[in-house]
Amino acid sequence: MDFLALAKKRYACRKYLDKQVEPEKLALILEAGRVAPTGANRQPQRLVVVQSKEGMERLARCTRNFGAPTAIIVCADTDEVWTRKYDDKKIGDIDASIVTDHMMLAAASLDLDTLWICMFKPEAVREEFSLPEHVEPVNILLVGYGEGIPADPNRHDMLRKPLSETVFNESF
Repeated sequence: MDFLALAKKRYACRKYLDKQVEPEKLALILEAGRVAPTGANRQPQRLVVVQSKEGMERLARCTRNFGAPTAIIVCADTDEVWTRKYDDKKIGDIDASIVTDHMMLAAASLDLDTLWICMFKPEAVREEFSLPEHVEPVNILLVGYGEGIPADPNRHDMLRKPLSETVFNESF
């Protein structure tokens, strides 16, 4: 499958089968996150994999888990992130998002479904999963086998703005 077909196949899955992600597939997803680029190759991502029933119950106290069997809490170690010298922008959230995107697309390539969650209680995640103060939770990626009919890969023709509205040549 070419990249664009893979990107169009991926959708936000909000209902999962009661079937755990196989260890070899999870390993490939985590490897995709490991090889993701990060600012100055600092690799500040810290991934908390949650698969136990108890762990998913703890996650449910922080956000909706939509019945997913696996979650990856994507964090940034703020002691390790690269900082842009011109405005002191720390890019840990960007690095964590690149890692999340790589893992999300890797999951799609393995016929797994995902949901990228940013709507969660950061302090609850920190407490439930014993995150140290310098480790910031940025995203949560739910992973599993979707239940029901997946979104149509051609939906983007109707749901996305045309390039003419989002791309500017040479200046805004």
